[in-house]
Amino acid sequence: MIKVKKLTAPDLNWSEKAYLPNIFKGMGITLRHMPKKKFTVQYPEEKWVPRPGYRGAHRLNKDEQGRIKCVACEMCSAACPSNCIHIIGGVSPWDDREKYPVVFEIDMLRCIYCGMCEEACPREAIELTQIYDFAAYSREELVWDKEKLLAQFEVTKNNDYYETHTPKVVKATAVNPND
Repeated sequence: MIKVKKLTAPDLNWSEKAYLPNIFKGMGITLRHMPKKKFTVQYPEEKWVPRPGYRGAHRLNKDEQGRIKCVACEMCSAACPSNCIHIIGGVSPWDDREKYPVVFEIDMLRCIYCGMCEEACPREAIELTQIYDFAAYSREELVWDKEKLLAQFEVTKNNDYYETHTPKVVKATAVNPND
């Protein structure tokens, strides 16, 4: 036979019924955080500049001759835990390598931005940039092909994307409609 113990809620006094201790505790936390530095950024007028090592959008790197560094070894695809990288290799038109990627796609919606593809690549062909704002209107726009990934190289090759692409912040001045 199972014994059931009946529990009753403890009696609350009038201040506990009015949640006064909880309100004062919350106000104390608020007052402690008021003098601290704010983290809020007025996006899109201000852009947050990521710290070094931030893992954002992918790019495919080029060599000194302007050719894609990737040799379609598919090590990045094998290392990817979310299976978002799809590569189809073909015969290379250049003499210094056997293969190159005919198709190289990354599904940015599936990617978890872990950097495993970057670590697995023996040629340092794939790299994660500091770009974090790449919104789109459809899911298909976020499946990046080889051309889009190579275009990211041109934009981010100097590692100063947010220094060169951040709009200047202009302080608004009050306008008196009677003037």
